[in-house]
Amino acid sequence: MKTKIYILLGVLLITTLVSAQKPWTLQQCVDTALVNNRNVKQQSLEKKNREIAYDQARKNLLPDLNASAGQNWNFGRSLTADNTYQSSNSSQASFGISSGITLFDGMRMKYNIDAAKANMFASDADLEKIKQDITLNVALGFLQILLNKELLQISNDQLGLTSTKIEQRRALVDAGKMAEGELLELVAQESKEEMNRLQAENALNLSLLDLAQYLELDDFETLDVVAPDNLLENELMLLSADEVFESALTHRPEIKGAEYRLKSSEYTVLLAKGGYYPTLSLGGSVGTGYYNMSNYVNNPFGQQLNDNMRTTVGLSLHIPIFNKFEVKNNVRSAELGVKSSKISVDNARLELKKTIQQAYYNALGAKARWDAAQKSEIYSLEAYRFTNQKYEAGRATSYELYQAKNNLTQVLGEKAQAKYQYFFRVKVLELMK
Repeated sequence: MKTKIYILLGVLLITTLVSAQKPWTLQQCVDTALVNNRNVKQQSLEKKNREIAYDQARKNLLPDLNASAGQNWNFGRSLTADNTYQSSNSSQASFGISSGITLFDGMRMKYNIDAAKANMFASDADLEKIKQDITLNVALGFLQILLNKELLQISNDQLGLTSTKIEQRRALVDAGKMAEGELLELVAQESKEEMNRLQAENALNLSLLDLAQYLELDDFETLDVVAPDNLLENELMLLSADEVFESALTHRPEIKGAEYRLKSSEYTVLLAKGGYYPTLSLGGSVGTGYYNMSNYVNNPFGQQLNDNMRTTVGLSLHIPIFNKFEVKNNVRSAELGVKSSKISVDNARLELKKTIQQAYYNALGAKARWDAAQKSEIYSLEAYRFTNQKYEAGRATSYELYQAKNNLTQVLGEKAQAKYQYFFRVKVLELMK
């Protein structure tokens, strides 16, 4: 029985390890970052806070209802029920319930609701903006890993070619058909390429660490990523900057957030102007009490509560006449807030346009570099093949072969960088739209 349990636990452990080492997709990385990111959590709390403020602003339209109770003790001369004083101790108890509602306040509660609603929508847009920024940052880190993996593969391939050359030349040296000095040049070349490979491997580990930290994962050593299926030139469509900008003006959260804040500031002006108007309130209360005096015949508690019952209903009108210019200055301050919000909207649109134009022209530049690198790759491969043939025939030195090979490696690296840069910029434009 124990053996079966150990076997089952072993299978579960192996399954867990295999599942943990399964490469992550870009969507999985984005989803994990959105769940774990503290900025998202904090902004989510701010959004809920704005929702509560909006809910309270609406419920301020409802009447209030309050109950009260009190108990007093008097020692010495006390006022009796027939309105005369006697030297006697007494006690009084009072009970009441009151309610009030604002009938008119210059529309201040209505504008407060509108401002709170606009702030709630602005907070929602802020949350969406944070999520989209995280998506871009994760995508950038994800593509950096793919680029570093490709650069590492290039370094491994070049190192493998040199190692093969060394084995071939060592056989010739051992047979006495080649000088040992030429073999030493290849060994020196292999050492340089091994250092390049180690640097590429370290860059890959650092990029994996960066992504793991952004995803807030404890372990990055088992983290691996898989390239998206659409990471191909013919599957990527470069959108025009004007097309993206026109669409972004109505969809981007930073624009929506700025516009909602502008609406909120405009409602704040109306709210402040409501202070010039009078406030009309309706109120009512029901109360009773109990009176007890020593050395005096007191009616029973229940009878007194019934006899002392009183009901009050009334209107209250508050008319502002002079408030030390407080309302006027509140209005002026709110109007300055509107001007500031308009500038913020203009800045948001300008920054959005600049970001889109930069992404577009960076994408064009990356596409041009990618095309040039692809053409250069063809000629570099041919140049390396020709130099290698000369080297094999003894008509080229190992230095010439290393130069041709180094040029090819550089071209392959530039091609990989341009490809991933183009892919990222295209995705930026797609997200901006």
